[in-house]
Amino acid sequence: MMNNAFKPQRLIGRQPELEQTCKILAADQDLMLTGVTGSGRRALIRYAAQQMGARILEIDCLRATTSSRFLELMASGIVQIFGTSQERTFIQQWACAYPLQLEQPTAHQTRLVWQVPPNDEWLILQALLNLPQMMAEQLSCRVVFVFQNFPHIRSWDRAGRWESYLRQEIQRQNRVSYVILATTPEHWVEDSSIQFVSLLPMPGQEIQTWVVETMAAADLKFEVDALKLFLDYSQGHVGDAIALARRIWSDHHCFYQDEQTSFALQSSPKLVQLHHVYCSTLRLVEDLSVTFESLLLLLPPIQARVLESLAIDPTDSPHSRPYLQKHQFSRGGGFQGALTGLEQKGLIYGAKGGYRVALPLLSFWLKHRIL
Repeated sequence: MMNNAFKPQRLIGRQPELEQTCKILAADQDLMLTGVTGSGRRALIRYAAQQMGARILEIDCLRATTSSRFLELMASGIVQIFGTSQERTFIQQWACAYPLQLEQPTAHQTRLVWQVPPNDEWLILQALLNLPQMMAEQLSCRVVFVFQNFPHIRSWDRAGRWESYLRQEIQRQNRVSYVILATTPEHWVEDSSIQFVSLLPMPGQEIQTWVVETMAAADLKFEVDALKLFLDYSQGHVGDAIALARRIWSDHHCFYQDEQTSFALQSSPKLVQLHHVYCSTLRLVEDLSVTFESLLLLLPPIQARVLESLAIDPTDSPHSRPYLQKHQFSRGGGFQGALTGLEQKGLIYGAKGGYRVALPLLSFWLKHRIL
């Protein structure tokens, strides 16, 4: 299907960050990679691991709602990346020293299982964290262990015991490179040897190069004003640019074929015009409106108000007296706390990013919802 063309087959931009990440992994160092949702963090790590010939193990801590679930995800990921019969034999031999067993319930399914009381899960954690290190040594291979949404561990690790142990192992192990994906920098990284890379909004030229090439493959071409509007709407956000490009392509086939043939007799390539971009954006955010409404309802009221204000009235000086008075905010900790909270959630950029809303389609929806 042509729709698959809008799943990037290469890394969009990010070449300096890719080179920096590859150097970190080549030196067997660990990395914290920050950026908002849709900035391309996972794609960057996957391309870097591929270039390094490394095996990549990913755990989304958002899915790990309990310590037991965290261990299940870790065990599943380990079995997936070490899948040959020789590697499974290594794992089976290793498991004999622990209350673990490698099972194969079907020809196409293998899993690590254990039956221990909740108090003994700590032993399973230690064992599973040690296994990738052992396999890397046995096979002389590189392993990249990625924690997505790392701060969500704290939702069930209230005492911080698991997080502290993970930090300790990240520092200790030398054959596994750990990558922590987060929205904003974690303060504890400053006192560690972990390297740091941040993904800022993509330069417009990088987005333009990708979307022009991808649209050309779909026999579409932007008019100059339409391309400018597309770049204005996507604002260097990779995820939103991909979603909008896919929607424009889909709408063009559903709604604009007759419009094109009426004056161009199926000219090739077909033109994407200014109103096409605008209408497709409206349809896309309408489809996303339930998600956006839910997000807004989950925010504390002060954060929701600040987010709406920054969407309809962008400023790089939200603390200024005129701005506070205009939007009826009070100077103080509550307002600053709202800005910090929105930045930590990846909904706005901080001072370095001019406090603008980080998700362009959300910003578009907020403006059309309020104005």
